[in-house]
Amino acid sequence: MPHLIGELCIACGACEPECPVQCISPGDIYVIDPSLCIDCGTCASLCPVEAIAPA
Repeated sequence: MPHLIGELCIACGACEPECPVQCISPGDIYVIDPSLCIDCGTCASLCPVEAIAPA
């Protein structure tokens, strides 16, 4: 099950460089491509505002 980034995202960028499959895209709110996400949870563990959770 892929992770999703919710409205709490502050676009800090902490998650993007740590993704092992580069499935996170920057923007006003970052976005995870669910077709590429391997559900490792690395991004969720790094998010300072807990905006990332399993779908």
